[in-house]
Amino acid sequence: MRFAKGHGTENDFVILPDPDGALDLTADLVARLCDRRAGIGGDGVLRVVRTRALGENLTGPAASSADCEWFMDYRNADGSVAEMCGNGVRVFARYLLHAGLIAGRSIDVGTRAGVRSVDVEENGDVTVDMGRADVLGEGTARLADGSEVRGLRVSVGNPHLACMVDGPVAGLDLTAAPHLDPEAFPAGGNVEVVAPVGEGVLDMRVYERGSGETRSCGTGIVAAAVAADCAAGAPGQGATWRVRVPGGECLVLLDAKGARLRGPAVIVAEGQVHLG
Repeated sequence: MRFAKGHGTENDFVILPDPDGALDLTADLVARLCDRRAGIGGDGVLRVVRTRALGENLTGPAASSADCEWFMDYRNADGSVAEMCGNGVRVFARYLLHAGLIAGRSIDVGTRAGVRSVDVEENGDVTVDMGRADVLGEGTARLADGSEVRGLRVSVGNPHLACMVDGPVAGLDLTAAPHLDPEAFPAGGNVEVVAPVGEGVLDMRVYERGSGETRSCGTGIVAAAVAADCAAGAPGQGATWRVRVPGGECLVLLDAKGARLRGPAVIVAEGQVHLG
């Protein structure tokens, strides 16, 4: 089975080119591929498949993807299916260009959260239109050491709790999945701890549902910027946030239409995996 490996601010993915939808991508196979000792290693899997080859009915937000040539079938490292991945869709577009599967630098990518328009910039960065993020109210998370953080519930196509904190984010315990209110997060959620460190600059760490603490999370970066925008008292008026994560940094450009996420996306390897 052919594969590639890519990352966006060290949020890394196993990329499986499967244009005709021939792979039987089970949860066990995804988990084995993402195993960092016995597999290739990654925070998730991006299956590159033509939308018409999916062989499944696209419902809900995904229905808008029916006219896209390419669909990002994203799976978390534990094999669970996810709605959206902001760094993943940028790496996905980078791979399409790298593999010669698209002619230009702009592409509409189908996802379970709907269509995402992506542009590969001349300087190598990749920008994705993430659409409008929905603020759903407040919430709390209990961290592994028993402490609690409070934040905003934000949907970026997938569920987040973005928590503005005082002091450095490095000291917070994300060694295990934070406990979330199951009524507010029936399918689980991603938790970001976010600290402002300068004018328009945020530090962030994230625990991703199904993957653990990761070096970066694109949708989490957007959720963090939205939470900071709300804390600043002028949400939706137009702002640019530079969000620093352990794996690098991205820009989030917010306006009345929604959010755009910009940052690097790199293909680092290609090869074959022996499934046995």
